[in-house]
Amino acid sequence: MAGGDTVVVAGGAATVQSLLRLIQDVGRTSVGGFVGPFKKDCTDLTRRIALLSHLIDELRPMNESGSSNQGSCLNDLSVALHAAKGLLLAAGGLDPSISSDGAAKKILFQFQFVTWKLEKALGNLPYDHFDISEEVQEQVDLVRSQLRRAAEKYGSPLTSNLASRAICQPLDKEIDPLRSGIRIIGSLQVENVGNTDHGVKLKGESISKRDSSKGYGSDQMMQKLEKMRNSAATSMVGESNTVDANRRDNSITKSSQEDKKLDVPVIPDDFLCPISLELMRDPVIVSTGQTYERSYIQRWIDCGNTTCPKTQQKLQHFTLTSNYVLRSLITQWCTDHNIEQPTALTNGRMKKSDGSFREVRGDIVAIKALVQKLSSRSIEECRAAVTELRSLSKRSTDNRILIAEAGGIPVLVNLLTSKDSVTQENAVTSILNLSIYEHNKGLIMLAGAVSSIVQVLRAGSMETRENAAATLFSLSLADENKIIIGASGAIIALVELLEKGSTRGKKDAATALFNLCIYQGNKGRAVRAGIVTALLKMLTDSSSCMVDEALTILSVLAGHHEAKVAIVKASTIPVLIDLIRTGLPRNKENAAAILLSLCKRDTENLACISRLGAVIPLTELAKSGTDRAKRKATSLLEHLRKSKQLQPVS
Repeated sequence: MAGGDTVVVAGGAATVQSLLRLIQDVGRTSVGGFVGPFKKDCTDLTRRIALLSHLIDELRPMNESGSSNQGSCLNDLSVALHAAKGLLLAAGGLDPSISSDGAAKKILFQFQFVTWKLEKALGNLPYDHFDISEEVQEQVDLVRSQLRRAAEKYGSPLTSNLASRAICQPLDKEIDPLRSGIRIIGSLQVENVGNTDHGVKLKGESISKRDSSKGYGSDQMMQKLEKMRNSAATSMVGESNTVDANRRDNSITKSSQEDKKLDVPVIPDDFLCPISLELMRDPVIVSTGQTYERSYIQRWIDCGNTTCPKTQQKLQHFTLTSNYVLRSLITQWCTDHNIEQPTALTNGRMKKSDGSFREVRGDIVAIKALVQKLSSRSIEECRAAVTELRSLSKRSTDNRILIAEAGGIPVLVNLLTSKDSVTQENAVTSILNLSIYEHNKGLIMLAGAVSSIVQVLRAGSMETRENAAATLFSLSLADENKIIIGASGAIIALVELLEKGSTRGKKDAATALFNLCIYQGNKGRAVRAGIVTALLKMLTDSSSCMVDEALTILSVLAGHHEAKVAIVKASTIPVLIDLIRTGLPRNKENAAAILLSLCKRDTENLACISRLGAVIPLTELAKSGTDRAKRKATSLLEHLRKSKQLQPVS
């Protein structure tokens, strides 16, 4: 990031650490024991998940040493564990009377879905890549067989349609377990397990509409729901999507419960994404005329699907058209029903994700006046206003909140296409600084900023392009945004900056590309954009100071088939072997990791590295490298022995 006016963007949380926390959280759900009709189901699921802690412990050292392909490899496991945690919280303390009605069958179906998804996620892990010990692999195999039997016990195999929906789950989100659990009970829809709520209240329509045909009126179902809520957790302080915790205690009466049920709004069916069954925030129209949430339908397409999920008609093209009318209706509905929007500044207080409040200080009147000047016909007045907003957005989080609250984001996005280069540069840098505040990321995406940022990335001044690349990195920290940005054409522009940009521009482009390529669907796009050639040039250019960045990105790509072919075709293997001989310790371990990915189940590549004299440097690395380098080199030497490219030493 250039110019000294930007704020450093922090990286995302480590996937392995979050998985370990999830397993620990699942274990805590059993404290005090489970009750109700699903006691045994909850106990069995908790016990099986606890056995996975040994697997995560073996992954942790790689996480600490900077392994960079875990985000995509472990995503399905993370989503499945989130779903399990929410289900255990919801079902572990249910009223025994629930076992006599149809809702119990639906909850059993939830157990079938969660066990199926856990088994599938464990089956897809590349154990060879992670160098998991045989003992732990045997333990994981045992858990998988138990999960398979459990899924079969619950009923018939899940349908392909359900599997397709499961594929379209979010990448890896930290989900409020209580909110997730309540949503499972509230909607009784399997597709909702593991999804984030995005500030939506309980889906009352699922209760009043979908269950009324089974002998339950909305009053009865709401009373049952209230019992389930009280069993699911002991405290709900700060939970905006449920009843105020300060009003709940052991002496709560039936009449007060009936009063609270009136607070649950009924979400119109047209406002729900057909894939996720969540309230849409960025609805888009596909060629069949159906509307979906943008990130979900984009991921559906990226998975190779060519049909409309709802109608099964073939998509004539993959263009996604924003449904501005529906978005406006949803926004108005949220306002009318007091559903929390991405920003919710009230009386100088901003509600945080944990339910607590942040005091926001600043001159909102002055900021609103500056935002109004952004629309001035006077170039000088507009330029002065955006320059001041850039400065304010750098100074504090409070200013970033107030600028968004004043409506500054859509106007700044409009200025990205300004013909005045100074205005354009200040606008993109302001958006970069605003994006650092998490709530603003969603507003920036909803304002349609990505296409304009890509335009700036292609044609702006060098400093503007640098900050545009940094902005894409900041926005891509939200997993659903990786999908949207990847489909926007941004990767082509970033690869061009990686090849021809300034040193600062190359570093910003590399950071953005690394983060985008964590999403599997973007790896092929990057390869087709020519990223392998650009990275190889960085590795072989003696004046380059970006060997570490190039190796890190290659390590993300190396497990992808299309990327693997391109890396080998570009004659990268000799360069990697040379780095194992002469590189810095960090570069040696990354080079060994990439070679291991290229050579697994590939006798031709194994023969190639043997011919090129890799055995001696690998043997040395296995003795004196970093812990991670030792594991990778040892594993690669073992593959060589098994393929008879290396004979045992007598």
